[in-house]
Amino acid sequence: MTIIQAIILGIVQGLTEFIPISSTAHLIFAGRAVGLYQGVNAALKAEQTTATIAVLQLGTLLAVIVYFAGDIWKISVAFLRDHLALLTGKAANENTANEKVFGKLSRDAWLGWLIIIGSIPIAVVGLLLKKQIEGTFTKNLWVIATMMIVIGILLAIAEVVGRQERSIAQLGIFDAIVVGGAQCLALIPGSSRSGSTIMAGLFAGEVRETAARFSFLLSIPAIAASGLLELKEAIHKLPAGSFMPVLVGTVVSFIVGYASIWFLLRFLRTHSTGVFVAYRLIIGTLILAGLYGGYISAR
Repeated sequence: MTIIQAIILGIVQGLTEFIPISSTAHLIFAGRAVGLYQGVNAALKAEQTTATIAVLQLGTLLAVIVYFAGDIWKISVAFLRDHLALLTGKAANENTANEKVFGKLSRDAWLGWLIIIGSIPIAVVGLLLKKQIEGTFTKNLWVIATMMIVIGILLAIAEVVGRQERSIAQLGIFDAIVVGGAQCLALIPGSSRSGSTIMAGLFAGEVRETAARFSFLLSIPAIAASGLLELKEAIHKLPAGSFMPVLVGTVVSFIVGYASIWFLLRFLRTHSTGVFVAYRLIIGTLILAGLYGGYISAR
């Protein structure tokens, strides 16, 4: 991997990790376009590509952590404070007395539990399907194109039937289960983590910005687990001399990822996800047409 290849992949990762158009699909195409790991057998190329993507995701992980640093701090402090109060039998801070939503937990502490509950499905499924995720199946363009279209259609339906009336302060276990379960779809290439979770949030009746915000918060444990797990293996799988290019690509993905979060949250306050739906349908259809016509190979 060269520095130029890493910069291009970092830009693609940062742009597509949070915008609901599938980062995996675009990274696979970007990897092909720049000739990433050419001359390597299919199985090893798939593993090296997966490892590279997972490490680049650490840049976007840092982006979401920095962007939501204030929220993360409030959730963490409230979670520890409220549970310590429960264990010691002491009353919680009076400033939070009017925020109780579940027993003696404040809204921020309760949101912490929702993130934990919502992260369980992808943790279980991800570990069970680890070999398949790292293999050639997740780089297959037939799968990618199909899921681009399927999630695009479901996202369009969610826009129509979703009530879009609930804020992040009104989230409950149902949201955590539905959105957390939908996050598992991100393990199938072409689905998009943000696309799947925002879609589920809309189906659950959340307003668009809430669906996106909860999606981003829920992405933190998933991206961290995936990136850190692959980071250990990437040391052995990636070719010699890859450290500096991957580091550069990760920094680029952080900068672009931060800008993408800022853009999407503001965009969804006044716009629907229609433009992303249209993009997914067009790109998915073009890929299928290229595959049917023999203009591109599936792997």
